[in-house]
Amino acid sequence: MTGRVLIVAGSDSGGGAGIQADIKTVTALGGYAMTAITALTIQDTLGVHGIVDVPVAAVGAQMAVCLDDIGADVVKTGMLHSVDVVETVLAGMDRPTAPRLLVVDPVMVAKGGASLTTDATTAAVRDRLLPRAGVITPNLPEASVLLGRPVTAIGEMDRAAFDLLALGPRAVLLKGGHLAGDLVRDVLVSADGLIYFDDPRIETRSTHGTGCTLASAIATGLAQGLDLVPAVRRARNYVRKALATAPGLGRGHGPLNHGHTVQAFR
Repeated sequence: MTGRVLIVAGSDSGGGAGIQADIKTVTALGGYAMTAITALTIQDTLGVHGIVDVPVAAVGAQMAVCLDDIGADVVKTGMLHSVDVVETVLAGMDRPTAPRLLVVDPVMVAKGGASLTTDATTAAVRDRLLPRAGVITPNLPEASVLLGRPVTAIGEMDRAAFDLLALGPRAVLLKGGHLAGDLVRDVLVSADGLIYFDDPRIETRSTHGTGCTLASAIATGLAQGLDLVPAVRRARNYVRKALATAPGLGRGHGPLNHGHTVQAFR
């Protein structure tokens, strides 16, 4: 077990996304997962039915005790639903025991379409958190919110990725899975340039938690010492197999097979 990842995100009672998906992913890839839970979502494959906030002091305390005792190689964020939570994460990243590497998955909308944030929180993420990030992993709806314009075509992705890079993160992985078509393109941009990751679409309704899973898989690779491109490549391969072997649970957007790397204990 190598690579310590502290995940700051919301809990998904259905187990497919959020903290639950993050822990499964980090563990399946051989890392060690810690958590600072920001909110409890009442959620299943059909949607989000309610959100219960965790007091911001408790969010900060969770970060502090993990960083000061066990330590972390990477901090990964998911659902940050208020300005106070964003500021708490930033304060945690300023601790002497915090790692320099931050992976930000700017979670704003649930798979079923429910909004998970506010305009003020979006501004805090864009203006305060993204400049601290080593890599951000927005999908196209999230990129559209962050940039204040629609990003709805594969031909718009390059410019959008570079515009997101201009907001301050060291790298951007812009995910194109929301576009229609047989090809799924993700665009990675950094100071080193642009790289396309193209793969055939896997037709499945079991797509709940793909964003959380991918970001946590990237964070795990970075925590284990991989460079960014190999970390992204391994993470995408992990997610694709998790999609292809999904168990088909629930009546809506079902969960992935996070455990496909794990051999059953007998």
